[in-house]
Amino acid sequence: MLDAKPGTPLLYDGPEWTFPLLEKARDAIEQIALEDLGLNVYQNQIEIISAEQMLDAYSCVGLPLMYQHWSFGKHFARDEALYRTGRQGLAYEIVINSNPCISYNMEENTMSMQTLVMAHAAFGHNHFFKNNYLFLQWTDADGIHDYLAFAKNYISACEERYGLDAVEEILDAAHALQTQGVFRYGRPPKPTTEELMAMQKVRDGYESSRSLLDIWTDATLGRDKDAERSEEPYSQRRKQMNLPQENILYFLEKHSPVLEPWQKEILRIVRVLAQYFYPQKQTKVMNEGCATFVHYYIINKLFEQGRITEGSYMEMMHSHTNVVLQPEYDDPRYSGINPYALGFAMMMDIKRICEEPTDEDREWFPDIAGHEDWRAVLRDAWANYRDESFIQQYLSPNLMRKFKLFALTDNANQKDMVVSQIHNRAGYKAIRRALAHQYDLAYLEPDIQVSDADLRGDRKLILTHTVRDGIHLEEENREEVLKHLRRLWGYEVVLDAVEVSAES
Repeated sequence: MLDAKPGTPLLYDGPEWTFPLLEKARDAIEQIALEDLGLNVYQNQIEIISAEQMLDAYSCVGLPLMYQHWSFGKHFARDEALYRTGRQGLAYEIVINSNPCISYNMEENTMSMQTLVMAHAAFGHNHFFKNNYLFLQWTDADGIHDYLAFAKNYISACEERYGLDAVEEILDAAHALQTQGVFRYGRPPKPTTEELMAMQKVRDGYESSRSLLDIWTDATLGRDKDAERSEEPYSQRRKQMNLPQENILYFLEKHSPVLEPWQKEILRIVRVLAQYFYPQKQTKVMNEGCATFVHYYIINKLFEQGRITEGSYMEMMHSHTNVVLQPEYDDPRYSGINPYALGFAMMMDIKRICEEPTDEDREWFPDIAGHEDWRAVLRDAWANYRDESFIQQYLSPNLMRKFKLFALTDNANQKDMVVSQIHNRAGYKAIRRALAHQYDLAYLEPDIQVSDADLRGDRKLILTHTVRDGIHLEEENREEVLKHLRRLWGYEVVLDAVEVSAES
């Protein structure tokens, strides 16, 4: 533990920031983060950007180094209009999961807010990115910047060579399908040396004497002269194409009969970036909860040490309170459960269970109640869970009462909704299970997989949507996305729906 030192000089005194003051504050934050909380972070790179640059980063899904697309400009125009008219604020920072970890801070921030967001992003988010198992398994923090630079330059070169409209058409289709362009349960097969060489030729701008389609389908289907003369069995075809396939963009990249090699490379770029964001979609509550807990602990420790003034502390706490505000259900500001509020409350509750457990805590959490090292408990949780499993494991009855949580059953065959679970032992378990279920992407996003494609026959592409709880796809959006899918496939596309029971 780091104790307050009498006569310790202030890190700063006043609202204006300078780069030497930022460095001084960062060093003080780093000491607490590493020596007290025991965080393990990537090297930090903190950059200061303007409000317009922050808006630009907003529009490009939080990645300042991004290729161009009309949708990003549309988002920029919307967000800028809302910001300039005072109807929308901006984030104080944006942080990128990379090595080094890059944090973009707003130049309009006061020195107090710069200190707060450095603790939040440069150490809280940074630690989570580096240690959570989903990010370790699915993202390449060392290579993301190089890949973004490649993607931007490659798509720009394609625009010059093939025209803006041709590139935009492929990007529109790929973006429409990007939520179905991730691997959820397993990694793709590694490309062969021949495939890698062919892809490099495409990236370098060379024309291959043999199309990538031939290379990919030969490698994947084991094609030979005799086999092409006969129709292969259905089961064998599916096995050779690794069907069913959950990653639709990956399947199109490998098997589309009509796409050129450069178009397939664009599909690959979109799906790689979709995969990069996939862990973030599964850890919103945990990631923000971790970062908010870290900044809250650090600013309180700085205040205890006499490193910041009361005015600076109050400014930080005012911002913190706004961030973790959970409006009531009948409040005009209510838009669901605030991930900052839930995540921070759960982190603080775990600390409480370790330090001051009740009999109820000992019954529900025997492994951590009264644990001598709450820091280790939190670090273990941050490393080994995602939102759905974290809530299922650590949401306590105490917190359910604090958030006034209860379960509703909405049956389409009944006139009224029913309060099905309240605050009793069985109810707590059911409420926790129901809330965790709301953060499970397996249920939040439609399960659509490629079922079959007869490349040597009519080339019809068949997809299957597994319908859960009777929730079908919205008809208009379904047809619009299928239009993009038919453009990328070039032949007939059929989407079947298969109902499964809630118990399945």
